[in-house]
Amino acid sequence: MSEPLRVLVAGCGDVGSQAATLLAVRGAQVWGLRRQSSLLPTGVRPCSADLGDPATLRALPAVDYLLFTAAAEHSSEAGYRALYVEGLRNLLAALPAAPRRLLFTSSTGVYGQSQGEWVDEESPTEPQRFSGRIMLEAERLALASGLPTTLVRLGGIYGPGRNHLIERVRSGQGSPLSPTLYGNRIHSADAARLLDFLVERDRQGLPVAQCYLGVDDEPAPLHEVEAFIAGLLGVTLQRRGESQRLGGSKRCSNQRLRRSGFELRYPSYRDGYRALLSQ
Repeated sequence: MSEPLRVLVAGCGDVGSQAATLLAVRGAQVWGLRRQSSLLPTGVRPCSADLGDPATLRALPAVDYLLFTAAAEHSSEAGYRALYVEGLRNLLAALPAAPRRLLFTSSTGVYGQSQGEWVDEESPTEPQRFSGRIMLEAERLALASGLPTTLVRLGGIYGPGRNHLIERVRSGQGSPLSPTLYGNRIHSADAARLLDFLVERDRQGLPVAQCYLGVDDEPAPLHEVEAFIAGLLGVTLQRRGESQRLGGSKRCSNQRLRRSGFELRYPSYRDGYRALLSQ
């Protein structure tokens, strides 16, 4: 009888906890690293530690897979660097043994395209915002670690507990129709399922690419998404003046992910938001 997989999920928050639960259900031994281990889901072993404090990382388990799924609590440049660059560096230095693969959840913010261009895993990464630049630096740190590494560049995550857009629409606030601002999304359940899928694919000895775009099938203008949610809620939107959004406007292709055999539970924002609001 083969030994169960051993997995460490570092920064075990929303997506990380969902992925950890899926892996545990498969029979893996899963540790969740976070400061408040009492918040970990049932079935996930606690690893109380702070990625920013190397002294707390001295007793990490030896694992087959390392998932770095941390999310910044503070959207400052210092906060991003402390978590994604220094936190990852601290974690890598503390590992008692090399895992078979590191999965690093990154962001589509590493792309700087802003005119509605289509981008994929091979597109130039020239981010304009500090968040994208720091995330790109963290990606390079992961790739230089000497570990087999897969970057998962997630689009805007939405799902239970992530209701900012719904609440904004509920209040009647809408974005302008022009210029068109494309956004890329993924439901939190699909983001977690993707991480579980890649671990299982690697475990089976199937090829796993160095980078995937974790987005749904349908990049869409923000005003279209708002209009769809408004229709479900039965509210009328008041459109603001010209948009001042700083996040760019691009359309991310998930074709590499699709070709790998991954199937989305929520392939478009319509599926995801309809399910959210039906709850």
